Amino acid sequence: MSDALHWLGAHLGVMARYLDQTDRWHETTDATMAAIVSAMGFDTGDAAGALARLTHEATARLLPEWQVVVAGQAGPVVAHPWALSREDGETIEGRGALPVLPLGIHRLDVAGQVGWLLAAPETLLEPPKSWGVTLPLYGLRTAEQGGVGSFVDLATAVAGLAGVGAGFVGINPIHAGFPTDPAAFSPYAPTSRRRFSTLHIDTGAASQDHGALIDYARVVPAQRAALHADYAAFGGDAGFDDYLTAEGDDLHRFALHQALSDAYGPYWPDWPAPLQDATSPEVARFAADHPDALRFHAWAQWRAERQLIGVRDAAKGLGLGLYLDLAVGTHPLGAETWANPALFAPGCSLGAPPDGFSADGQRWNLAPLRPRVLARTGFRALAEILRAQLRFARVLRIDHILGFGRAFWVPEDAPGAYVTMPRAALLAVARIEAARVGAVIIGEDLGNIPEGLHADLEASGILGCRVAMFEQDWNAATPDFKPAGAYAAGVLTAFASHDLPTWRGWRRGTDIGWRAKLGGLDCAAQTAAMKRRAAEVAALELAIGGRNIGRLNGFLAGTPSRLVALQAEDLLGLIEQPNLPGTVYDHPNWRRRLGLSAGDLAGHPGVVQAARIMKTAGR
Repeated sequence: MSDALHWLGAHLGVMARYLDQTDRWHETTDATMAAIVSAMGFDTGDAAGALARLTHEATARLLPEWQVVVAGQAGPVVAHPWALSREDGETIEGRGALPVLPLGIHRLDVAGQVGWLLAAPETLLEPPKSWGVTLPLYGLRTAEQGGVGSFVDLATAVAGLAGVGAGFVGINPIHAGFPTDPAAFSPYAPTSRRRFSTLHIDTGAASQDHGALIDYARVVPAQRAALHADYAAFGGDAGFDDYLTAEGDDLHRFALHQALSDAYGPYWPDWPAPLQDATSPEVARFAADHPDALRFHAWAQWRAERQLIGVRDAAKGLGLGLYLDLAVGTHPLGAETWANPALFAPGCSLGAPPDGFSADGQRWNLAPLRPRVLARTGFRALAEILRAQLRFARVLRIDHILGFGRAFWVPEDAPGAYVTMPRAALLAVARIEAARVGAVIIGEDLGNIPEGLHADLEASGILGCRVAMFEQDWNAATPDFKPAGAYAAGVLTAFASHDLPTWRGWRRGTDIGWRAKLGGLDCAAQTAAMKRRAAEVAALELAIGGRNIGRLNGFLAGTPSRLVALQAEDLLGLIEQPNLPGTVYDHPNWRRRLGLSAGDLAGHPGVVQAARIMKTAGR
């Protein structure tokens, strides 16, 4: 493989090597470099020419492609005549110093070149000390009620938890999914992160799914039928007309994708070739021939958002508000990649390098964003996704925010490698969108942490995440957990997460049993893991001063952490975890019910006890 290809890759941000969490160095192979450079849109057969063109382009620039500036302060000095197009539509021309820039993303034109000015606050306001409950929206209905939890159920649960003093209620991502594929029910592999799931719309229809585990093969088609029946009875609404106008072309493209999915299948590479291009005459003809199909999907989004407004209103009783989760990426064969293919890297997936839990690393089947395209378009794709979530939430968790610094790209037939991302710009966009509404941003900063990320999150006022089961001295001969007072302040702290065992499951080693059952651990490895777990349980009991959930919650409440999240599964005494990473259908991911109705959640003794503990601790 030519040196020119590796130089081109380095220019594009592909890292030549990386250190994993097991302290092993990995060199980026020739095959990996070629695959990633190709996925970025460059001809690997002319690497030298591409590098020369990029170098010339960079040398010829009169202004940076993007700059982070402080909102409310004068912009930088530009030596050439400029035209400033502010986000609010106002255009100003001049030379020399730019005027005071309001919060937002603004376009600067100089001699035919475009640069983006990201006018952000230097930092976000620190939230008050608080606590909240995270719960699975899908699991908010009992087997007797049937089906999956709805947005109306969520509003009920939120109102009840506000009544016992919770500051926030967090749920799994509610991005738009694949209504024609009942097997695609993971909330972390959406068709679009800009639009919302229609699975959780409350239609009032009776459910035929009453199993202990949710049966999506029955629930998803039944929900589609119920929505179509409701739409058939929909006579129109001025609010819906206003919504269509306000959402414009973006909603039209999404509704068009969903209508095509109804006709040709959920994944656009399986469609007739002309329909795979969102700009083709055949796609335009389909839209013209099927206006009601598009209107149905636009209406479904409107209805979902109306019910989310109800959740937002119920959340006004919380100290902070609704807490939403932003998935790290989008499905490679969904609405986002069809509507804007130039933004995504084909043939590669986001993932994670090898670590103690996955010796071969992970491939998540999520489409990476091309950093150059993201920058050239003023980071608007990220801004619009964040803005959509923050219409309803005042706390937003960004899954795997490590990807703001470097994203791990895994080609289809080669090992993965890290690609450097424009961290300062992405953090600025997050600050901009949070500052618009006074929201709190939480970055899930667990895993192979890029150098400087924690400091940058702290400087931005973005909270990190701490998981109590991991807050131990990993270099000690025996498990040694941090005392409560040693926890960081600018973080959200929890015992675990949706990808980890519950309190009772962790103590029993249920997750270890699952991995052994599924072939991930042999007998010797299982025995060693259980021995280590027993030592960890004893050490944590020593740190928290007991073995019951009340002691654990008191320990979490006593940390300096601004926010403490308690999982509903732990408050209810459940054993099994919601998701087992590395599995799809061999473990019942995203299918477990909480076992009580939304209206009964706040009155459960475990919730009442936790609320009392948090109040006593001053949260």
